[in-house]
Amino acid sequence: MLPPRIRSRAHRASRALVVLLLALAATLLPTGTAQAAAGPSSGWNDYTCRPSAAHPRPVVLVHGTLGNSVDNWLGLAPYLVHRGYCVFSLDYGQLPGVPFFHGLGPIDKSAEQLDAYVDRVLDATGAAEVDIVGHSQGGMMPRYYLKFLGGADHVNALVGIAPDNHGTTLSGLTRLLPFFPGAERWLTEKTPALTDQIAGSPFMQKLNEGGDTVPGVRYHVIVTKYDQVVTPYTSGYLSGPNVTNVRIQDKCALDFSEHLAIGLMDRITFHEVANALDPARATPTTCASVLG
Repeated sequence: MLPPRIRSRAHRASRALVVLLLALAATLLPTGTAQAAAGPSSGWNDYTCRPSAAHPRPVVLVHGTLGNSVDNWLGLAPYLVHRGYCVFSLDYGQLPGVPFFHGLGPIDKSAEQLDAYVDRVLDATGAAEVDIVGHSQGGMMPRYYLKFLGGADHVNALVGIAPDNHGTTLSGLTRLLPFFPGAERWLTEKTPALTDQIAGSPFMQKLNEGGDTVPGVRYHVIVTKYDQVVTPYTSGYLSGPNVTNVRIQDKCALDFSEHLAIGLMDRITFHEVANALDPARATPTTCASVLG
């Protein structure tokens, strides 16, 4: 056993690392969380919406770590509603006593929440399938639903924006966890979704064992080379049939969106999302897409 003075220093260092990891994870969180209390606006989460012949599948939006069903989608949800989609968004991964900041619970349990929510949307709209668009954890977690909870029967396409499909090193910081006694255990107990998302975690091994995809679902991944949260950014790429991997800078070299901006406000990415949802009517994604 370590001497008391060294244990005390290790404990302080462990807490410091946890704070740093949480601070980095907080870059996933949009500003203005108070808006979550007011509820969605601009026409999404309208359970009277009926999908049109042009857009026959409702779109379910899945927020990222520390996000919520409103703040994560103040840009993309109205963008899709304006284009004629029925759009819905859920909260998941809530922790007791923690309002607004979601996506922190065990990811397998969050996938169960998504399962129930998709059923609710299908029941309300009368549609046979949905399309899912997720940011960060929200682009990765639905793969658990597709692979282990029967979601492939209800989902046509999964569009991931900066997803951590194979985990993240947080620019190498997660590799420091073994050097800080108690840090990983504390994270696992208090915020299990964070440790689930570490590259090489048991959750990630289970998710990706046997292949990245399941039959019958289209996958469209959009990443940014400036991602400072999902590292390396290529962790987001998927392998398998019916997969399209896009680095947004290959569409517009002047797009400097990082992990947060690509999901919240990047209209070039929004255009690529619209293409993924309706490939038959897709138009080229370019720098000019920012004007669309």
